Amino acid sequence: MKKSALMVWGGWDGHQPKECVERFAPWLESKGFAVTVSDTLDAYLDEARMKAYAVIVPVWTMGTITGEQSCGLRDAVASGVGLAGWHGGMCDAFRTDTAYQFMTGGQWVAHPGGILRYTVNVANKRDPITKGLKDFKMRSEQYYMHTDPGNEVLATTTFSGRHEGVTWIRGVVMPVVWKRRWGKGRVFHSSLGHVAADFDVPEAMELQKRGILWAARQPVTAEFRSK
Repeated sequence: MKKSALMVWGGWDGHQPKECVERFAPWLESKGFAVTVSDTLDAYLDEARMKAYAVIVPVWTMGTITGEQSCGLRDAVASGVGLAGWHGGMCDAFRTDTAYQFMTGGQWVAHPGGILRYTVNVANKRDPITKGLKDFKMRSEQYYMHTDPGNEVLATTTFSGRHEGVTWIRGVVMPVVWKRRWGKGRVFHSSLGHVAADFDVPEAMELQKRGILWAARQPVTAEFRSK
């Protein structure tokens, strides 16, 4: 039976949800997935179809979700469907839905300094999602997040405290990439990917690809390794 994936995009346009989907959907198809792309959260209401996906990729920043839509998504993941996303498209969605945040394992709260240059540190070099990858630089938003202590953290970043007067966060080590469980489902998140061009950074793209495969319970193959 062919693997299937659902990508749901929408919400705030600043995160270029459609453009990001257009980068990942062809790759998923190249990996043998039948990809369904939807621009409505009503996609989460079809219980039978939702539970048949191997992985769901949410790309929806802010916005609102109904209780029925949220429950449809959470129930599908709890049943064993994977969930894998990035940046605000997964962890700055539906700000008033704490049940959704409980599932994803984190919520964006700030990005002091806006677009800046920072380092992503690989925290677990043995995990298949991070194996062969070294620390790397990003020029993007450095996400300050409220995260679940139960997350398995794979990469981090350290805040300088030099921006916007929040000196008290100097030295704070913040999760950037993590994985976790929700019921029987695998959940993966990377805070990288503010806009589609952020995935031009090979490590950022590689982490997201591997995270999607892991969430979908597929072999985690390496397309890139740090030099």
